[in-house]
Amino acid sequence: MTRTQALVGIIATMAFLFAPEVAAQNCAALTARFQPKLGSGYTSNVIATGLRSPRHIAIDSAGNLLVAEGGSGSVIRLVLKENADGTVCVQSSAALTTDRSTNHGIALSADGKTLYTSSLASVTAYPYDAAAGTIGAGKVIISGMSNTGTHPTRAILISKSSPDTLLVARGSNGNIDTATATLSTARSVIKTFSLSKVASSPADFATGGETLGWGLRNIVGMGEDPISGGVWSVENSMDDVRFGGRDVHNDNPAEKANYHGVLNATTNSLKGANFGYPSCVPAWDPSVLGTGGYQVGSLFKADSTPAAPDCATYQKGRLHFPAHTAPLDIKFNANATSAYIAFHGSWNRSPPDGYRVMRVDFKSGQPVAEATSKTAQVPVMENINTASCPRSCFRPVGLDFDKKGRLYVSSDTSGEVHVVYGA
Repeated sequence: MTRTQALVGIIATMAFLFAPEVAAQNCAALTARFQPKLGSGYTSNVIATGLRSPRHIAIDSAGNLLVAEGGSGSVIRLVLKENADGTVCVQSSAALTTDRSTNHGIALSADGKTLYTSSLASVTAYPYDAAAGTIGAGKVIISGMSNTGTHPTRAILISKSSPDTLLVARGSNGNIDTATATLSTARSVIKTFSLSKVASSPADFATGGETLGWGLRNIVGMGEDPISGGVWSVENSMDDVRFGGRDVHNDNPAEKANYHGVLNATTNSLKGANFGYPSCVPAWDPSVLGTGGYQVGSLFKADSTPAAPDCATYQKGRLHFPAHTAPLDIKFNANATSAYIAFHGSWNRSPPDGYRVMRVDFKSGQPVAEATSKTAQVPVMENINTASCPRSCFRPVGLDFDKKGRLYVSSDTSGEVHVVYGA
């Protein structure tokens, strides 16, 4: 969570420093370093190994898998081959970019002809030919996002319902970034930018774009419902929380999924909403918070956070998850009946928790479960034993679907990409 994104990249880079960018495949069967346990109805296989901290991923218009390597700063193109039984494997691989600045985010334009990547400081656009696997010269279109503290990753998303819109998330500068109580700091925020405008006139993140949501401690993944067009984000909440002088950090605050409305809607009451950080955070285990009438998802003011109005005045999350499980991506299946979430896992909880991919069921653009539910998650991929986590286990980061509904999952610590069937 606070230190995870920075540390994992360092650990994974050291672990795979002398490994090839992707092990030579030729569609040979591969063995996962840490084979996950699959939920009911799912099967999977590992299709790439030896990657250097693979983070977010994207399927291009030709069906290739693009991987943002946090450990090398490159984007890797994996050419996929479908076998007779419907499984896939990697036929060939090559590095697309050479600027070595990419550390997390990756997205493709609606027509598939432009590749976008993010780094600590900026978002860069590249002309891209999916069939040939070539790119043109990169151009920085958004700048001014560097932090001096934690949270170096910048999640990006291009809307399909509003294809000229680029979403960019920038996290806080630390665990409790008090300055983010003021919107002008441009941290702990999701902003939207017009692609056509920034293509001709690059923007500064702080002064450009429009605020979609703020008071969001660290948004590391975003997704869009392909049917309703609703935009969702997953948030890593605060560490080391004390409440009323007591240490409540092991099971509070909750991680959460936030709903931001539909971008191209005539009206969107959630546009510009404040979700409470740095003053107010959501409960996961209300029993340790005393007699305040708290439920799962209720916002409470943690100790040592800035003064604030009643926490109930802020926008709540729509779904909540166990503390410190660190959700890093959210993606929907084609008919929007389910969203899949990658939980990277805890670094400061005993026992460790997370390290899994879970499914949340949806209906009519919203989760079936209530915001107070603790049982909304359905297992998809989990570690058999989390005792060796976080360093020696499957640790998911990025998700994406191909046109046949197969779900691809990157695992940064193990340097792998898995594909899940039955999603």
